[in-house]
Amino acid sequence: MSASGGTVRLALDAMGGDHGPTEVVPGGLRWARENPNDHLTLVGDEPVIRAIAGGELPANVSIVHGPGVITMEENPAIAVRERKDASMVVAAAMVRDKHADAVVTAGHTGAGMAAGVLIIGRIKGVIRPAIAVQFLLREKPLLLLDVGANPDSTPENLYQYAHMGQIFSEHVLGVVNPRVALLSIGEEKGKGDMRIQRATELLDQSTLNFTGNVEGRHLAADEADVVVCDAVLGNVAIKLVEGVTTTITDLFRAEFRRLPFGPIAALLMRGSIARIRTQLDYERIGAAILLGVQGTVAITHGRARQRMVYFACATAARAVRERVTEQITSSIAENPIAAPDGLPVGPA
Repeated sequence: MSASGGTVRLALDAMGGDHGPTEVVPGGLRWARENPNDHLTLVGDEPVIRAIAGGELPANVSIVHGPGVITMEENPAIAVRERKDASMVVAAAMVRDKHADAVVTAGHTGAGMAAGVLIIGRIKGVIRPAIAVQFLLREKPLLLLDVGANPDSTPENLYQYAHMGQIFSEHVLGVVNPRVALLSIGEEKGKGDMRIQRATELLDQSTLNFTGNVEGRHLAADEADVVVCDAVLGNVAIKLVEGVTTTITDLFRAEFRRLPFGPIAALLMRGSIARIRTQLDYERIGAAILLGVQGTVAITHGRARQRMVYFACATAARAVRERVTEQITSSIAENPIAAPDGLPVGPA
């Protein structure tokens, strides 16, 4: 945060996402209007942003010109290195140069991660960053990581993910002494591949509240507060839940339409349906957070519309206020681990 008064400064990639500035800009402006003591910088094509914003901008909103867009077809690392005018790159550079505390983007996930590593830089001692997201399907917060950064995670990576996830769960989600578990094919000790077994050994020796393995069915139960896995497993899990929640909502809607007294039943169950819909509303999560870099990087859904962009800004701001980056920096320094051969440790 800026030195004066704890103001949170967000750099919002206005050009990212499937819908671009038409959805991103209004969502960001809503957050800025509701948080007048914080500051929002809209990064993108300035004439386009002003046309969408219409009229005079709020006093706590500014624009930085960065008209370029990194497309899904581009190699993320190459694009981040070469596309200096891309809105995502400009926003990440603002965090690196201490002109912003967090970057929020609905753009290319790979590019968002590359910008975090190549521009902002890894925290000293972090082998690989991880993307963490709050999981739905239960009332108590559950954090799942990694959901998209590293498909080939090592036991040492999983060990660091657990430490970073514990900090986010405790300081952002408000879980006291969060229970940490590994996602595996069985809950018994010794289940899973050699990587999971080695990670179990490392976590057993840690100071974390490590409870062992959990299976996929436990993600909706109160078995753990932080669940650690590699990016392939995590991404499949989160996308599966997203699809299932949408399907459940559609099934309810279709069933009420089919039944002769469906509209009356829907009216009588209105309160229950509203609570279920809220519980399954993944837009409220806002964004996943890239943990392990020297600043806050919030990556929201590529299909995000205004409402989800608003929540993404709120999620990023909370991570900044709770000083997640600083907490992770301290934890990694206090719990060092040697990287496997060939993997560097430290800032990119």
